[in-house]
Amino acid sequence: MRRAASRPANTMPANRKRVLRVTVLCGGPSAEREVSLASGRAVAEALRRRGHEVFVADVGPENLAALDHPADVVFPALHGPFGEDGTIQRTMADRGIRFVGADARASALAMDKVASKKLVAAAGIDTPPFEVWDEATLTARALPDIPLPVIIKPVDQGSSVATTIVREPPAFGPAVQLTVGQFQRALVEQFIVGNEVTVGIVGSEPLPPICVRPRREFYDYRAKYQDDTTEYLFDAGCPAQVFERAKTLSRRVFEILGCRHLARVDWMLDREERLWFLEINTLPGFTSHSLVPKAAQRMGCGFDELVERLVWMALEGAP
Repeated sequence: MRRAASRPANTMPANRKRVLRVTVLCGGPSAEREVSLASGRAVAEALRRRGHEVFVADVGPENLAALDHPADVVFPALHGPFGEDGTIQRTMADRGIRFVGADARASALAMDKVASKKLVAAAGIDTPPFEVWDEATLTARALPDIPLPVIIKPVDQGSSVATTIVREPPAFGPAVQLTVGQFQRALVEQFIVGNEVTVGIVGSEPLPPICVRPRREFYDYRAKYQDDTTEYLFDAGCPAQVFERAKTLSRRVFEILGCRHLARVDWMLDREERLWFLEINTLPGFTSHSLVPKAAQRMGCGFDELVERLVWMALEGAP
């Protein structure tokens, strides 16, 4: 365990004892609903253990009554469209509500993988070559210009929802058509062979990077939330200089997109130890498998303390 001095910045002084009223939002309409419900339960339990008054609500576009509940801070433990794409953030900002996580603009940019990749690439940071496919593209073309294998995923989903690796030409058409049919647009991205490296950020400081090694073909939904054989490696995962570079680049991505409070930046590390930006999550998970709590724990900041620190950041920051 590292010294307290190396803990995330913008953290809570030990002398704060005030009981806060916190509304935790979870559920929502996205494909990540079940993960959000689990995150919401964990966040609420942590805040109650720290002595705060907590109101938990399952929310959606047609059910925002929870925002009328008296609260000092709202913690949106939401994932995917509506909860993480700037929609709920814009509503809370319009009402003058203080909330954990990125504002509406940064949330929308981060949720749109195409928009975030373009901004990151413009800053000189490597990201895998990609194409965006929709119905018109499907009519005009049979294969991407990017050489196979490619990875196909929705432009604006998380948790590897509807994500597929395509290695052979006959499999490409059905895979991309399935994603376009369900989500209107598909991101077709060069598949980078190597290890996934993820870096959590709390306040404005990167946490210890984690090298993720699933036993499955890639770090998919099952590997993230259901498979206990996935390895999460700190010191033994990658060379120290790679981890330091990942931390530096992750902070740059965080700043480029205008994030605040927390995020998780995902990278692929190829066989030449080159880092490729995949995406940034502005409301990463808070489940038993989630990576930001694992990284914070590595620094000596337990789950309950991490959640409470984020609430204080939101309370003391701009609405």
